[in-house]
Amino acid sequence: MKKISLVACGLLLSSSMAFGANSIDEAFKSGTVSGTLTAYGLVHDGKGGEADSDGGYTNAALAYETGSYMGLSAKMGFIGGHAFADGELENDALMTEAYIKYATDGFALSVGRQAIDLEWLGDYNESVVAAITAIPDTILVLGYVNQQAAADEDEIGNFDEITEDGAYVVDVKYSGIEGVELNPYFYSAPDVAEFYGLKASYSNDMFGIVGQYAASSEDVGEDGSIAHIELSTTVAGVALAAGYSETDKDAGMGSITAYGDNLTPFDNGDQQYMTDSETYYGSIGYAIGSADVGVLFGESDTAAGDYAELNVYGSYGLTDSLSLGLLFVDYDKDGSSDEDYKEYSATLSYSF
Repeated sequence: MKKISLVACGLLLSSSMAFGANSIDEAFKSGTVSGTLTAYGLVHDGKGGEADSDGGYTNAALAYETGSYMGLSAKMGFIGGHAFADGELENDALMTEAYIKYATDGFALSVGRQAIDLEWLGDYNESVVAAITAIPDTILVLGYVNQQAAADEDEIGNFDEITEDGAYVVDVKYSGIEGVELNPYFYSAPDVAEFYGLKASYSNDMFGIVGQYAASSEDVGEDGSIAHIELSTTVAGVALAAGYSETDKDAGMGSITAYGDNLTPFDNGDQQYMTDSETYYGSIGYAIGSADVGVLFGESDTAAGDYAELNVYGSYGLTDSLSLGLLFVDYDKDGSSDEDYKEYSATLSYSF
C-alpha cells in the first residue's frame, strides 16, 4: 500500500512568526522550490484469471512554498505524468497542493489542498487542519476533509468528495513518558460511520512494541474492527519484526480504511483487512551504506480463504538526490490461482 510520507502536524508547524520575513515581497523572494522526477516500471505476471501486463510511468512534481510573513505562508504543488504500454493514468496533471497556512507558537492552521498522513487519513486532501502544541509533550490535530485525491509514481487521480458531508478527525499524540507514544483518535463521517481507536508504542535501545485497536460504528451495516500488535528489534545491524492482526468476524474493517491507512506493512495488504482475517507476518532487513534490503512474508486466514504475500525489496542511494528502488511481490490465494500474481517493479527518483 503506497503512502505519502508527509505528517500533517509537521506540515502545519514548519513555520513560525519567530523566523518570518519583514515584508510580503521578502516572503516570496525567500520561498523554496522543491520537486521530484520519477520513472517507474511494473511487470505484472498474472495467474489463472489474472491478466499479464507491463506498465511504465514517468512523472514530475514541482512545489513552491513562500517564506512566512506575520505567521502567514502559502504553498502550491503540481504533478504531471505519462503512462506507457499497459499503464493508465486517470489524469495527466493535477494540482496536489494549494493552501494558506498561519502558524505561531503553539498553534497552526492550514486551509486548502494539502498532504495528510494520519493513521486512517492519507493522500492529498481539500481540508482545514489545525495543530495545537500548547499542551506539553502533546500534539492535537483537528481537521475537516471534503475531497481527496491520490497522486504517486503510478497514479494521478481526481479530487472527489469522500462523502456528501465530508469527514472530521481528532488525532492526539502524547510523548511525555520516555520511549512511549500514545495516539488516540476519532473520525466522523456523517451518515456513513464513526470510528475511533488507540495506538500505543514503546521503544528502547533493545526492542520496540506497537499495539493498536480500532473500531467503527456504522450508520448502515455491521460495525468493523481491527486489533494489531508488532514487536521489533535489531541484532548486529539486522532489523527483525513480527506482527499479528485480526479483524471483525462479520464486517472486517467496516469503513475504517475508507480514507487511508498506515497499518499494513505489505505492498498489497488487502487480505489483512478482509472480513474475519487473522494475519501473521515477519520481516528481516539490513542496511549497509546507502543500500537497504529486506524480506517480508505473511499469511492471512480470512472468511474468503487463505492468502500469503511475499515482498522482497531493495533500495540504493546513488547520490544524495538520486535513488533506485526494486520490489518483488508474490501474492497467492490457497487452492485457487484466479487471484494469484507476481510483480516486479523498479523506481528511479531524483529529488531537489
